[in-house]
Formats: sequence, structure tokens, C-alpha cells
Amino acid sequence: MSALIGMPQGAEWLIILAIVILVFGAAKLPDLARGTGQALRIFKAETKGLKDDDDKPATPAPPTVELSPVDEVAEGEIVDEQREKNV
Repeated sequence: MSALIGMPQGAEWLIILAIVILVFGAAKLPDLARGTGQALRIFKAETKGLKDDDDKPATPAPPTVELSPVDEVAEGEIVDEQREKNV
């Protein structure tokens, strides 16, 4: 029984190809193949990206600096300070 279940061989591929041509039409086959190729390329790139992410060690987030009310500067003050330096 296991000999009957397996990958299609020569004649079966021809029958499958004929059915695909009948269903999609000969004009649509290049578009179908192009779309399938693009989808496979995107899938491979994404899986490679996931593998690369797993290989990299996790980097800690940079420390955040919180400004106190005294350290906050208004935009106008910065412009005034730059004008004073240029004069």
C-alpha cells in the first residue's frame, strides 16, 4: 500500500499540468509563477531574518534621561542663546 502513496511521477505531473492549464488558462500561468516566486522569496527572507534574530544576543535598551523642570529649556531660549553667541 505504501508504494501507491508518494510523490507524483512523470505521467502524473503531465496530468496535473494539464489540469492547471485548464483551470487557470495559459495566459495566467506566468503571473501565477511570478507571484509564487515572490512569495517564496519573501518567506525565505523572513525566516532567515528570524534565524538571525535568534543568533544575536539581546542588547539592553539604552538608559533614558529624564529632565527635571529646571533642565527643560524652551525653544525660544535656545534660539536667543545662539544669536548671542553669533554677535
